[in-house]
Amino acid sequence: MTARTKRRWLPVAFFVLAPLLFLAGAIGMAPHTRSSGAPGGVEDPVVVSPAGAGIDASIAALQARLRRVPEDAAGLASLGLAYVQKARVSVDPAYYGKAQAVLDASLRIDDQDNFAAASGMAALAAARHDFERARQWAERGLAVNSSNATLYGALVDALTQLGRYDEALAATQRMVDLRPDSASLARVSYSWELRGDGDRARAAMQRALDDATTPADRAFARYHLGALALARGDADEAIRQYDAGLRADAAYLALYEGRARAEAALGRNDDALRDFARVTDAIPEPSYLIEHGELLESLGRVDEAQAQYALFNAEEQLFRANGVTLDVESALFHADHGDPKSALAAAEAGIRSRPFLDMEDAYAWALHVNGNDTEALEWSTKARRLGTRSALFLYHAGMIGEALGQFDQARTDLSAALGIDPHFSPLHAPVARRVLAALVARPG
Repeated sequence: MTARTKRRWLPVAFFVLAPLLFLAGAIGMAPHTRSSGAPGGVEDPVVVSPAGAGIDASIAALQARLRRVPEDAAGLASLGLAYVQKARVSVDPAYYGKAQAVLDASLRIDDQDNFAAASGMAALAAARHDFERARQWAERGLAVNSSNATLYGALVDALTQLGRYDEALAATQRMVDLRPDSASLARVSYSWELRGDGDRARAAMQRALDDATTPADRAFARYHLGALALARGDADEAIRQYDAGLRADAAYLALYEGRARAEAALGRNDDALRDFARVTDAIPEPSYLIEHGELLESLGRVDEAQAQYALFNAEEQLFRANGVTLDVESALFHADHGDPKSALAAAEAGIRSRPFLDMEDAYAWALHVNGNDTEALEWSTKARRLGTRSALFLYHAGMIGEALGQFDQARTDLSAALGIDPHFSPLHAPVARRVLAALVARPG
């Protein structure tokens, strides 16, 4: 049977699941909300819709099919993709092991023309933050099917997280040429955001909204438009986008997390805590737990904050036990909450496997809290080389500069951070204001 014939007979489930997976994947490629304020975060703000509502039904249907036709390589590949998505929407990394098993089984049946299994393996590797392996699997799949936009999405994400930005941009263009939809346009938007061009980033995401044909696609675009508004300090516009997204698809729980951050920026803390509780109760995604805890801590509700941090620590152990390292999240969390050694260990591991700008900034911050400010400044500068407009990156740079006695540059960086978003963090923004005031008042 030729590769062309095999592709024709892939089950419908693959063509349904793959775009859904990479809609969520487009969120996963964006920087973590704590580290840059950009839309989403690696991995991983969790998006229950578009795939969440029907993923269990898809899994059940695929399992039923495979009981009848156990040697269906494409069906096994589709089930593997579904398990990866289930892990994302449920925040249960045990599904990654299930995905590995069925994808391995698919490849044992067909390891030559099985681009669907390659797509699943790329998604699985990316979810585990093994981006070099994700790149290899995406390229293996594209060698079989060079016109598959889903595989190009996997390749874009892997190249981006590996710091190969020019190659990622070229792959993004190819993906858009093949399929100009929400998944590809989100990557276009993000490529411009990385380069500090907010206008082009918003234009690409607005195009995704204008072209959206389903409630889930509209919610997806609204989520990113809201995050782009937050990244430039416009919390009112962010809330308008999140509210519109929830009207389109109330099951898209990431919208509640975004709205909570916007509400906190506006001082609507009760609303923010209610939205954070809603999303963290449903999906205890590690970054959401940290955000929820830090808002509670900023309000003096320390015991409640510690409860969220304890959940994060439990999630961190659960993910590690299932082959996933929360590199950026762990480095920043431990750096900010009193465990410098753990922060540095997480950052050193992360920078080896994921030399992406978020990881570079987290590494800089981990070095700083361990007292190595000279090297920290080098990594902070590297993290900002594309021109990304990130209040948190600039805050880190300013605090590192202040520790080194580079007071003029520290004033510039802290002013820029607060100019981009005066509410970029409930814990760090007040520190930035205090340190900046002291630097401004400093003689000479």
